[in-house]
Amino acid sequence: MGAGKTTVGRTVARRLGYPFVDSDHEIEARCGVRIPIIFEHEGEAGFRDREAHVIDELTQRKGIVLATGGGAVLRQENRNRLRARGTVVYLRASPHDLWLRTRHDRNRPLLQTEDPKGRLEALYAERDPLYREVADFIIETGKPSVAQLANMVLMQLEMAGWLAKGASGTPPGDCPAQHDQSDDHA
Repeated sequence: MGAGKTTVGRTVARRLGYPFVDSDHEIEARCGVRIPIIFEHEGEAGFRDREAHVIDELTQRKGIVLATGGGAVLRQENRNRLRARGTVVYLRASPHDLWLRTRHDRNRPLLQTEDPKGRLEALYAERDPLYREVADFIIETGKPSVAQLANMVLMQLEMAGWLAKGASGTPPGDCPAQHDQSDDHA
């Protein structure tokens, strides 16, 4: 939610020559409705069930860059799948930065409260330890541009042996998973 996972993920995927998949967008495409409508009709639990199913399917694919909604880490099964089937990059942003980036967005059901900044702080406190548990790499989003963040991701992959030195092509093994600390829409 505002950490840049979709934008950075697309850039990383393009540089690697991989397809990019956003699990939230995949859920919307399959349901034919936006995530706030799913929340309205099925609640958060219904959305999380759909999310777990989609993450299970997507993490079985090879050679993709996957962005998940931030709440995906709330379920142990998702954390297990992400960790076992890919390389997880946690794009970490402070609650204040997230609030600045999302404060005018009405398409985020969990932020439709009297105190969205306070809600972001609570979500961060709950989720940050879970992201740290599953992350292979943590990248602070702060002020860098999208290109700089993508370079940081690729540099981490290269240093870990996923990419040949100086390469921007296909890393061996499973898919790198782009992940941030908060839901894209929830």
